[in-house]
Amino acid sequence: MAIEAPATRPANPRFSSGPCAKIPTFELSKLSDAALGRSHRAAIGKEKLKAAIEETRDLLGIPADYKIGIVPASDTGAVEMAMWSMLGERKATMVAWESFGSGWVTDVVKQLKIDAEVKEAGYGEIVDFAEIDFDTDVVFTWNGTTSGVRVPNGDKIPADRAGLTICDATSAAFAQDLPWDKLDVTTFSWQKVMGGEAAHGMLILSPRAVERLENYTPAWPMPKIFRMTKGGKLNEGIFKGETINTPSMLAVEDYLVALAWAREIGGFKALMARADANAQVIWDFCDQKDWIANLANDPATRSNTSVCLKFTDDRITDGATFAKAVAKRLEAEGVALDIGAYRDAPAGLRIWCGATVETADIEALLPWLEWAFHAEIGAQTEAA
Repeated sequence: MAIEAPATRPANPRFSSGPCAKIPTFELSKLSDAALGRSHRAAIGKEKLKAAIEETRDLLGIPADYKIGIVPASDTGAVEMAMWSMLGERKATMVAWESFGSGWVTDVVKQLKIDAEVKEAGYGEIVDFAEIDFDTDVVFTWNGTTSGVRVPNGDKIPADRAGLTICDATSAAFAQDLPWDKLDVTTFSWQKVMGGEAAHGMLILSPRAVERLENYTPAWPMPKIFRMTKGGKLNEGIFKGETINTPSMLAVEDYLVALAWAREIGGFKALMARADANAQVIWDFCDQKDWIANLANDPATRSNTSVCLKFTDDRITDGATFAKAVAKRLEAEGVALDIGAYRDAPAGLRIWCGATVETADIEALLPWLEWAFHAEIGAQTEAA
């Protein structure tokens, strides 16, 4: 069935899941106050780095006794710092249902080689948290960026756990309600929900995590870039903006501008509402079509940021080729950029629905998605 190309195009075709779309009001001129050419250890640099930390705390409602640090190597660097510095004191449980969670499993089992139980679920599913022993150290992603599956809530994480919870929340922070009392280590990067620039990670530590750092020394050598203690005590400077290595002050300024925009639109609740509204448009669209569906099988675990989709039409003979062709058509038309599924994920599409994306753009994209689907089905039929 051939259909006409839609008349309306998204004003912003950037639906990449990272780096994600900039804030709607972004202009390069907004970064004119960046401390360029200045040392991050000078007063102006320290002031901006500390502001990034404290404004993050305020916006996300992070408890006052939790430590927040800006660290190198994006969310990956933050997770690695936590695992290399804290794991090994007791048995670990590694939980994975998508690519990045599987990566943390590899690091712990094959690199650190500590005693760990691995619990995994396939793409579209999630591990049952009721079956996890939280007296072990538990490492998991809150939102599977490559699977579109998220933890629905923290109800199954006990308050009286003996182990630490280490949570990769990179595509959840600022869009999903994280239960801080249930999370001992939380990490994320600026380039996800806030649409910031890449390369910097955020590391958030509960008092229990700080206690582990100060009372446990791993058996393996610790690279300088991972060290968070001095003389058996937490290096407090890291959590006041005294970064381990040199940060980009341009990226810091960009993050501060994004945080200011978030406050202007109503804070965390407004950010989450925008993501919810964006995702709902796609969920409703899929409910009305018999050729496309959400990769997440349980509606309760559907991500409201990285919405992953699969084609279900039985006329499709090669899912990976078909999905890539659809994504290519949409990019050629300039209506959707970078929406192919992650390379390790099942064939399909991934549409970022975080707060920096406008709902009107999602609404304008979907008719084009239907157009591209039918166009590719027609091309496949002709080729056969």
